[in-house]
Amino acid sequence: MSEPKRMGRMGRRPGHGPGGGMMPGEKAKNFKGTVRKLIQYMGKYKIAILAVLTFAVASTAFGIAGPKILGQATTELFNGLVAKVSGTGEIDFGKIGRILLFLICVYAFSALCSFVQGWIMTGVTQKVCFRFREDISSKINRMPMKYFESRTVGEVLSRITNDVDTLGQGLNQSVTQLITSVATLIGILIMMLSISPVMTLIALVILPLSGILIGIVVKFSQKYFVAQQKYLGEINGQVEETFSGHNIVKAFNKEEDMLKEFHGTNDMLFQSAWKSQFLSGMMQPIMGFVGNLGYVAVAVAGGMLVVRGSIEVGEIQSFIQYVRQFTQPITQVAQVSNMLQSTAAAAERVFEFLGEEEEDLTAEHPVKLENMEGRVSFEHVQFGYRPDQVIIHDFNCQVKPGQTVAIVGPTGAGKTTMVKLLMRFYDVNQGSIQVDGHDLRDFNRSELRENFGMVLQDTWLFKGTIMENIRYGRLDATDEEVVAAAKAAHAHRFISTLPGGYEMELNEDASNVSQGQKQLLTIARAILADNPILILDEATSSVDTRTEERIQRAMNNLMKGRTSFVIAHRLSTIKDADVILVMKDGDIIEQGSHQELLAQHGFYAELYNSQFEAA
Repeated sequence: MSEPKRMGRMGRRPGHGPGGGMMPGEKAKNFKGTVRKLIQYMGKYKIAILAVLTFAVASTAFGIAGPKILGQATTELFNGLVAKVSGTGEIDFGKIGRILLFLICVYAFSALCSFVQGWIMTGVTQKVCFRFREDISSKINRMPMKYFESRTVGEVLSRITNDVDTLGQGLNQSVTQLITSVATLIGILIMMLSISPVMTLIALVILPLSGILIGIVVKFSQKYFVAQQKYLGEINGQVEETFSGHNIVKAFNKEEDMLKEFHGTNDMLFQSAWKSQFLSGMMQPIMGFVGNLGYVAVAVAGGMLVVRGSIEVGEIQSFIQYVRQFTQPITQVAQVSNMLQSTAAAAERVFEFLGEEEEDLTAEHPVKLENMEGRVSFEHVQFGYRPDQVIIHDFNCQVKPGQTVAIVGPTGAGKTTMVKLLMRFYDVNQGSIQVDGHDLRDFNRSELRENFGMVLQDTWLFKGTIMENIRYGRLDATDEEVVAAAKAAHAHRFISTLPGGYEMELNEDASNVSQGQKQLLTIARAILADNPILILDEATSSVDTRTEERIQRAMNNLMKGRTSFVIAHRLSTIKDADVILVMKDGDIIEQGSHQELLAQHGFYAELYNSQFEAA
């Protein structure tokens, strides 16, 4: 097929383009089920994940042991000072040095384990993202057209970009952070209890206070975060809409109105953003204040225990370090829970997409035709995009090989729908469409579509050279064949005047050539494809009258010996068609040649004459 559907930029809803997608903190509808699916999807990496778990726990364990070892050095220094002052001994710097050297080795091994687990986990998450993108890309090719016609381009793109990225970042950060946070929490609690159960109890009593204060802050800040995301989506939508239609804004002198609307939304975004950020920023000072209260309580209690001889001086230092570290994993677990929700929500959207209905790409006993003649038969075709809304009621038509069939009628009559049925983008509800005596449903979809060339009103060109864009019709074509196709489409002359000629690179949306020139390139691509059946949907609508005449002559040559379906609104372009089908409300109400239909003085004659009333 030589004319894929254009993936345009227009019509995106705010938050659903490549920069849109999920809101941070969005929750999955089925968290447990999604996590279970994600674990199953990652099953092939279980050895790597087990290694991550092992190295993360090892890194945490050695990191937690550090303060205890440092406390031994402090105790040794303190005892040495006391002995020196009392005249009973000296400071044993050798022993202190050995303790500190051992501490450096412990911290170095902890850092090494952390590096290894980070390296392995990054590899796993990127492999998972790679698989997800590949699965989504291959899934897109198996999905029916009705899915894409019922959703914006941005929604589909966000599954591949935003959701997979969110999923990858979430897995990379949240999994290892959750493991280390839980291991740190358990490890620190064990170490604190080993030093002093009494001081541990004092430290734990402080925690509910910080939890209550943080809960109050979160309760107030949450609504501002939601508002911030809402107005951020609105302002992105306004900016995209304004700049994509900037010429319209200027033409109607609406600059002031658009600025006023923008300033209103921007002000609401400012208000919600600074409130959410201010309240969010209060968490750290609150945790610091509560932590300092804990240090004071621990220092007082520890001093009393040292005087009684229950613990060593160095153990107070170790305990204070553990208290300082104890609140960090709690905060991290809270952050990870939000990240896990976002990760699960992203995974849910990806799995939802991967679970969508697919087309039957292969028939049970597929028909294979060496050379398709192009005999097409529509027999009592009935179709509706929804079962309760039938738009084609009883379509019958016999098309001989090599005939040119024009389909005309008012907007909404079902002209393009017939083409979609012919290409098997949709299957008929009742009746059948046959090609060379075989029902379309007996063909593999891909093999069927290889026999159709298509030129649409909406041109589609990709970023690349003009030569590459024309060759898209037949990838094994030589340069000479590409040039011949361009000449047949009357595109060679304008291509030769461009800088670089056939090697000129078109930009992303091919805006460096005119709309008419783009249409000529797509026609050249269809000519090069050389398919037995040709579909032209308003193929000459974007060119001037003189160019249209030249293209029409080229089309007449192209359509010789091929079955051609031409959808046209300009009835002057289809006067030479073998058969003209006049559609209205999903049915053929008239058919015949141009002269025969004019002689009937029916609906076609009325349509034709209305286009020349002014003349």
